Amino acid sequence: MKFMKHELFLARSDKKYPRNSEGDLIELADGRLLVAWSRFYGGWEDHAACEIAARVSSDRGLTWSEPYVLQKNTGKQNVMSVTLLRLRKDNRIAFFYLAKNTDSDLRSFVRYSNNCKCGTWSGPVCATPAPGYHVVNNARVIQLNSGRILIPVSHCLDISKNYSEFKNFCFISDDSGRTWRQGKGKTGFPDTHADEPGLVELKDGRILMVIRCALGRIYYSWSGDGGDTWSEPQRTEIKAPCAPATIKRIPSTQDLLLIWNNNPLAEKAKWEDRTPLTSAVSKDEGRTWQNIKDIEQDPGYSYAYTSVTFIDENAYLTYYYWGRGKKGFEDTSLKLNIIPVSWFYSL
Repeated sequence: MKFMKHELFLARSDKKYPRNSEGDLIELADGRLLVAWSRFYGGWEDHAACEIAARVSSDRGLTWSEPYVLQKNTGKQNVMSVTLLRLRKDNRIAFFYLAKNTDSDLRSFVRYSNNCKCGTWSGPVCATPAPGYHVVNNARVIQLNSGRILIPVSHCLDISKNYSEFKNFCFISDDSGRTWRQGKGKTGFPDTHADEPGLVELKDGRILMVIRCALGRIYYSWSGDGGDTWSEPQRTEIKAPCAPATIKRIPSTQDLLLIWNNNPLAEKAKWEDRTPLTSAVSKDEGRTWQNIKDIEQDPGYSYAYTSVTFIDENAYLTYYYWGRGKKGFEDTSLKLNIIPVSWFYSL
């Protein structure tokens, strides 16, 4: 099914749920769509009480069921930040989320669908079995062509004391997610934080990591050994505030798609300056980018934590939608934008 560009809100903020953010979307075996996101009910702060909510669509995303709780809050603070990943070997869905207990205890957990329709789920398994504060963004976990699963992590021991010491690496599974180990190497900066990495597998077998930082540009790192070790960060010319970027491969063209905040203020931008929301296409594995287009450009709003799912000839994007000038993430809604792949190439 092809769409014209189609937008709707999946979860509007209100007094009960003041923040809806960090989502992911997946197609189920029967053709329905499942979307899940962080639904905060104890405030809008990152440490406020939160659960994972979900909705289902039977018409390719035009209408959605009533929300329900997919994952109760089992953390001392919250659970948040969803990845929904279809595993190649057995077609199960792996459902990743974070459980936050303290400023020094944030871990990723994974549950697996017990059938292809996601009617029931297995019990949670800790996928980051190490001490410290492990940040894993929504829609970030990937499976390589080899079958290896990579969880990209930004890590420090205590976010209240060691924020500038965040370094990036991966947790790795080579047995379809049954067991996990920490990668052998890390990448980062000597004097500032490296945050919220995103991954894509390149055609030559290397892994490209895109890195959020406060240096006014997106930085790259590469792995030639399946995500075990990483190169030193390399500066690109892609201007960005301190905000995460999302990188995916377009199945129908095999080009790379980048979604980020193309803000010319770059390093002078503040965290709330996550506007506009921009796309670009690379035909040379991330070396250069073209067809730069704004998806959202109202400067009164901030847009970030984007997931991208390709279904038919469309890209399904979820991202938070927050009115600038509000306190923190107060009044944050989750938006769905269904965009034909052809739109990213049009002039």
